[in-house]
Amino acid sequence: MIAVLFPGQGAQTPGMLEPWLALPDVAARIRELSDATDVDLVAHGTTSDAETIRDTSIAQPLLVAAGLATAREALGDAAAGLVAGHSVGELGAAALAGVIDDSEAMRLVSVRGRAMAAAAAAAEPTSMAAILGGVEEDVLDRLDQLGLTPANMNGGGQIVAAGASAGIEALVADPPARARVIPLQVAGAFHTSYMQPAVSALADAAASASPRDPESALLTNADGTQVTSGTGALERIVAQVANPVRWDLCQARMLELGVTAILEVAPGGVLTGLAKRSLKGMPAVALKTPDDLPAARELLEQHA
Repeated sequence: MIAVLFPGQGAQTPGMLEPWLALPDVAARIRELSDATDVDLVAHGTTSDAETIRDTSIAQPLLVAAGLATAREALGDAAAGLVAGHSVGELGAAALAGVIDDSEAMRLVSVRGRAMAAAAAAAEPTSMAAILGGVEEDVLDRLDQLGLTPANMNGGGQIVAAGASAGIEALVADPPARARVIPLQVAGAFHTSYMQPAVSALADAAASASPRDPESALLTNADGTQVTSGTGALERIVAQVANPVRWDLCQARMLELGVTAILEVAPGGVLTGLAKRSLKGMPAVALKTPDDLPAARELLEQHA
């Protein structure tokens, strides 16, 4: 069984859509998705610089649109056996699993991005940092000492901390033993209580949706379990904005459910990189440019 994975914020890069727009079907999908949001996806995916697309209100719609357009190009008429998304990638995953349609995903991600940007701007200065290595118990103890949240438990020895900027600065200055800390260029402390105002905004927007039960196995970032109810899936996606991402548990569940290969949609690379450490030896293809499509389709044929 193949798992189709949608990356989260931070995976976006300048010009990430440019090679994909050379494919007529992908270009048409991107323009349709752009019409469903207030973000000019073509401009931001081709000519905008890194600082511009770091803006949460731009980055999140851009990522979901890129993921959906490239997933559908790679899959064609094939169905994903399992779908999961990291953070904002959960909305793309929900659309691919049939819980909501693509235009609904774009409407919701636009609200999510704006609301999270507003919540970050309204809070005290906050930030995030990736912690690589160290003993997990020691890392978590250090975060607790500094009043920080393990916002992303990514597996493979990677934890992303989030919270007040002063706490992140202290973490960088005095990291846990045998660990390396890398500050992240983000707008605020995502997946923490600082984002609670964004939860309310997204809940209001989601109230008008009509979710359907997933057509593929769909995992939740909350605890890695499979969600079988469309309503439940959407409720968890809303709540997840202010709660830690348990990608480590998602990866463990993939193994339990019999996943034998991974396809990461554009802009691919982050989640397949994590899989190399947590799901060692599992075949994987990351969609970075259209040149990766033949390998993706071969993977689909072998592991459908």
